[in-house]
Formats: sequence, structure tokens, C-alpha cells
Amino acid sequence: MSGAHAPVVAVPPARKLGARSRWSFGLGSVAYGIKDSGFATFLLLFYNQVIGLPSGAVGLAVGAALIIEAFVDPLVGYLSDHTHSRWGRRHPWMYASALPVALGWWLLWNPPHWGQGPLLVYVFVSALVVRVALSMFEIPSSALGPELSSDYDERTRLFSYRYLFGWGGGLAMLFLAYSVFLRPDSTHANGLTNGDGYRLMATLAAVLMAVSIIASSIGLHHEIGRLPPATRTAGTLRDHFTMFGRTIANKGFLILMAAGLCAYTAQGVSFALSNYNYQFVWRLAGNDYVLLPIALMVGATIAFFIAPLLTRGGNKAGAAAWLSVVNVVFFIAPYALRLMGMFPAPGTPLMLPLLLGDWVINTACCVATFILGAAMLADVVEESEVRTGRRAEGVFYAGGFFVQKLCGGLGIFFAGLILQLASFPQQAAPGAVSGATIDRMTLCLIGAMALFYGGGAVFYALFPFGRAEHEARLRQAAVRIDSAMEGAIP
Repeated sequence: MSGAHAPVVAVPPARKLGARSRWSFGLGSVAYGIKDSGFATFLLLFYNQVIGLPSGAVGLAVGAALIIEAFVDPLVGYLSDHTHSRWGRRHPWMYASALPVALGWWLLWNPPHWGQGPLLVYVFVSALVVRVALSMFEIPSSALGPELSSDYDERTRLFSYRYLFGWGGGLAMLFLAYSVFLRPDSTHANGLTNGDGYRLMATLAAVLMAVSIIASSIGLHHEIGRLPPATRTAGTLRDHFTMFGRTIANKGFLILMAAGLCAYTAQGVSFALSNYNYQFVWRLAGNDYVLLPIALMVGATIAFFIAPLLTRGGNKAGAAAWLSVVNVVFFIAPYALRLMGMFPAPGTPLMLPLLLGDWVINTACCVATFILGAAMLADVVEESEVRTGRRAEGVFYAGGFFVQKLCGGLGIFFAGLILQLASFPQQAAPGAVSGATIDRMTLCLIGAMALFYGGGAVFYALFPFGRAEHEARLRQAAVRIDSAMEGAIP
């Protein structure tokens, strides 16, 4: 489409945002970080070891909620794109999500004393409430990113705040879990089986999630008047779904989703096997677990600074590809060196400092890659809008979030496959698993990380546009808007 028939869209100004808007944009992701930390680290353990449900049945219930959410997320994105209100397109959804997110989270960790069948239904429903309610905030809130500024570097800075707060929220709850709520006591030799601790932690988390959502929404409320309005469209529901298909059939979007599929699957495998590695490979104990979230938070904080620096004057795609390579090198290095007998043995003074230092670098590269991926998605949104004349930020970010959620399930699947290939025993005690079994698990983990993170690097490198194309689009859009305004003058 070109010339006088080219679509005209309201392109946001290429501006630097104030501190209030940047911090508020990031603050809301605290809720998402808390949810991710709880689902990935503790939910299966809680319902299996504390409540007594079969682990496979719990996984099936949570997975069923994910399947339903697969259909809900695009609808949330579409409705957010087409909402008309005095508070704009996004804020009505953001404000409305706070209470159901908090209530759903509290209910998830305070199950009734029911039989196995009804209780599994309860897990499914409460998990679905949490996921859908959080989508009502996270999708519209993230969609604000490309609307707040069209500046190529400002978008990277914006999403660096978002990932910093997201990781900060999740790791803060992880730290509190190990150091406060789930510590061993006189009645619980294993603090991870303390049901009252989970319930207290869930109450605090529910409050923090609601507060972060409301504070973020209020902090960005003053930006509503600067945001592009919703496009009024007509047509049947079938027409809208046809338009949705054409919108996401975008080369940049599909490549970015492929990169995310690889990178987030690798992260999912890593998270799912983390407790196995901590206990059986590295033999961590006691306060070692308290140091873990601190090291990971240091890495996430480093990513907050290096992601914008690495793309200053350059392109996000190349930086994301190289970060993925460095990420996988540092991830597999301790495991590979251990297999070669070149890494300090568990219990020796150097092992933990070297591991923590490696994990800081690994986490910094991983989080910085995700920051750049989110900023690149904002560029995809802009390219699509200039080309098609349709604003669809919510639809694109709904697709991005679904890939993240899908990969959490894929990560658990591949982690289970790795354990099966390694013939890892059930109900194993640290120190009681053979060295051959641990070596097989380690080799499979190295292979999976090289495959998935390496695939992510390849797809990031194939991303089709960067800074030059972005600036050309802004110039093209400005010319179209000027021409449209001249044509409207009688």
C-alpha cells in the first residue's frame, strides 16, 4: 500500500518519559513476577507435598487452565485495543484487574478441605482466575509501551524497568519464602511443607499484587490524554478474527515469537530442574538458598543498566543474539567443567562463590535478552500499524504473553523428559543418587540449553528491521499525516 492510499495512523511522539511514567510502567510487573515465582517454584510442591494431591493430576489441572487462557488472552488483547472510555483503552482493564488478581491468588493457596476430585476442580478454577485476571492487567499495561513513545532507545529503557520490577517482585517473594515463611521450625523439619507458611505468604503476596497494579495504573493515569485513541471498526466477529489473523501474520512478529519460544522454553527447563540441580548436583544447604535470590537479583539489576547501553546507537536484534550466546556459555560452563573434573567439588570453599558469580552473569544476559525482545515487539507493533493502518498493540502483546506461558509448560515437559532419560529415581535423597545418573542429567541439560538458547540467538539475528528502518517509518508516517492534514484543509 503506498501513495495517497496508504493508511494513516497516529504515531506517538518520539519523546523521553519522566521518571514517574518509567517507574510506574515498571511497577505493575511486580504482580506478574510474584505470580511466576509462585507457579514455577512452589505451586506443584504445595498441592503435592502439603495438600496431598497427586503431582500429575495437579499438573493436568494447571495445564487445563493454561489451555483455556490460550483463547482468553487474544480476546483480552482485542477488547483492550477497541475499548472506548474517558480513561482511554487500557486503564479500565488495568484498574478492574486488581481485586480479582488478589482474591484469586489468596484462594489458590487457601484450598478447602474437600475430596480429591472437587479439590482438583478448585485448583483449576482458582488458577484460571489468577491467570485471566492478571492478563487483564499485563496485556493492556504492556501494550502501553509502544504508545508512550516511538523513540527507539526509550522503548528499551521502558521495558528494562518492567523486567527489573518483575524479577524483583518474584525474587523478593522467593527470598521471603526461604528466609521467613518456609524456614524449618519445631514442627516442620522441612520448612517447604509448612502449610501455614504458604498461607501467610499468599496473603502478603495478594496485597502486594493489588497494590502494585493500582499504583502502576494511577502513576500512568496522567498519560491517558497523550495516548492514541481506539480505532472505531465495524464488522462481524468473523471479520474481526480474520483481521486478527492478518495482523499477526507478520514476519517480524513470527520471528520474534520463534526466538521467544526457544528462549523461554530454555528458561522453563532451567526453572523446572533448578531444585534438582541445587540439591543433587551442587549439594546446596541452609543459607545457600537465601543467597540464591540475592545473586539472581544482582543479575537482573545489571540487565536493567546494560540492555539500554548495548543498543545505544545500534540495533536491538544483534545485541539480543550476542547476549543469548553469552547467556548459554555461562549457563553450561559450570556443568561442563564439573563433568571434566575442573570445577570445585560440592562443599569446597570456592564452589558457591564461583556458582553465584556465574549465575549473576547468566541472569544478567538472560534478562537483558528478554528486555530487548519486549522492546523489539514494540517495533513490530509500530511497523504493523504504519503498514496496515490498524492499532493492535493489545493483540501483539497477548501473543507474546501466550508464548511465555506456553513455554512454562514446555519447560516442565522437557525437564520431565530429561529426568526420564537420566533414569532419575523418585523420592531421592541428596547424596543417594549415583554419579552416573547425575552425569546423564547434566549432559541432557547441557544439550537442551545449547539447543534452545542457541535457537533463540539464531532467530534474534534474523529479526528483519532495526534502528534505520524504525527511523524511516517515522519519517514516512510524518509525511502521510502532513498530507492527510493538507487534504483536509478546504
